[in-house]
Amino acid sequence: MAITLSGDQSIPAPPLSSRLTPPQVWGIVLLAPYLLVFLAFVVYPVGYGLWLARAPSNYVALYNDPIFARAAVNTLIFLLIGINIKMLIALFLSGFFAQQRTWIKWLSVIFILPWAVPSIPTILSVRFMFNPEWGMVNHFIFSLTGDDGPNWLNDPTVALTMAIGVHIWKSLPFWTLILMTGRLAIAQDLFEAAEVDGASWWQKFRYITWPSLQTLYITCTLLSMIWTLGDFNSVYLLTGGGPADLTHVLSTLGIRYLRLDQLSLAMASIVCAVPFVLPLMYFMMKRLSR
Repeated sequence: MAITLSGDQSIPAPPLSSRLTPPQVWGIVLLAPYLLVFLAFVVYPVGYGLWLARAPSNYVALYNDPIFARAAVNTLIFLLIGINIKMLIALFLSGFFAQQRTWIKWLSVIFILPWAVPSIPTILSVRFMFNPEWGMVNHFIFSLTGDDGPNWLNDPTVALTMAIGVHIWKSLPFWTLILMTGRLAIAQDLFEAAEVDGASWWQKFRYITWPSLQTLYITCTLLSMIWTLGDFNSVYLLTGGGPADLTHVLSTLGIRYLRLDQLSLAMASIVCAVPFVLPLMYFMMKRLSR
């Protein structure tokens, strides 16, 4: 780039480094590693996955696979039931743990352990507990009734229900903690004034707590749906997609195809989750930008 003067004379423009202030230079230097990591571990894997799943024949094969249809239905059930129950329980438990009592503080430490401990040991421990031969649950049933307990993971409905329950149990402490911080941010003067006026706990929740937490609750629900779509631990570690591949969700179905050396189908099954994710991301960002 050059600066043109009258006639044929021109003065070359100064280099870019001389036109940047020191804070701008340091900003570029500190931002460069993040951009490299983002390109290497986000843009490239996503782009490569989309390239592998580009052939229309992959989606035809998925459409003809009955396991894919069952996995899509299971994913919807997992989202609608698991997330709504989890967030409702978290909403009311946040009020319980927000109380300033010593024994509640100690109880909150125990309550948060399922979320703090890694998924593999916690979920596998649940699987071992419900083992039909030597699991603790069936052993307890036998000691009480003298009858053998059921094979819990052999029924698809029971197995999927247990997977939803494990997901709720594992992630409930996190969302309870988030909603509890939202409750603690509400001015206590409002509750004191409502109590003077004789308001019940339901009236205080309806007219003070819920209006203050509504935006946070909806945002957390949308974010939880996005994260749950990528949660394969609750299903894969507990049921492995069984019995007979009837409890797969879209995230675990991709692993099934990978084990069968069908990489393109694995990527295509994951791409099929994009129509679920994009609207959720749009609504979440729209709410956050208000």
